[in-house]
Amino acid sequence: MTYCVGLLLNDGIVMLSDTRTNAGLDNIATYRKMFHFESSGERVISIVTAGSLSVTQTTIARLREAIEDQDATEETSILKAPTMLKVASIIGDTLCKVRLEIDEKLATMKQGASASMIVGAQRRGGPMRLFLIYPEGNFIEATEDTPFLQIGEHKYGKPILDRVVKPSTSLADAEKAVLLSMDSTLRSNLSVGMPLDLCVIEKDACRVTRLRRIEAGDESFRAMSEAWSRALRDGFTQITL
Repeated sequence: MTYCVGLLLNDGIVMLSDTRTNAGLDNIATYRKMFHFESSGERVISIVTAGSLSVTQTTIARLREAIEDQDATEETSILKAPTMLKVASIIGDTLCKVRLEIDEKLATMKQGASASMIVGAQRRGGPMRLFLIYPEGNFIEATEDTPFLQIGEHKYGKPILDRVVKPSTSLADAEKAVLLSMDSTLRSNLSVGMPLDLCVIEKDACRVTRLRRIEAGDESFRAMSEAWSRALRDGFTQITL
């Protein structure tokens, strides 16, 4: 399984994903689930993925293929699309087509495949956008009232985001929030695992301004996790009924 999260803030976008992929309890592997597309300061598009690896890898491959196509147009390439809404539509349509193709091949075995994506993007001169793309290709968008989106095993990491994340949250605090959200998920669900990929897109930079790979045993992540555990225990002991 997977846990991915994206935050849309006044100062930028923060996204985090794990890298664990499993087919059963004894077939576990590491695959990157975060992908970036940039056009020399004109636009940036970052995608995190959850679900069937065959669906997500094929979708990303087709998006890249469309970009490299000499006949690419505003209708086919996410680096030529006139708006970020059109970018989300292209990604949604591609994801849906791939899923249906793979579903058709799996139908004889009475199986199916599904996947979802979070897309964080900005075009020069336009607003930052954050979309959740569903397996059917439709999507929703983060808003001021709901400034974060999650896919995969999201229930364990949602409470801290509900309590602390708002549009005015700083990028530094946002990094801390998504990492603590992931830490809660790692502690409660063995199907989510390290390494982790973190990216920050500062407002109007139109490029990924910070990338970080957090490996198992990372000292700063371990220290943060332990500090959070202590804070929770201390807070718990101070509460009286």
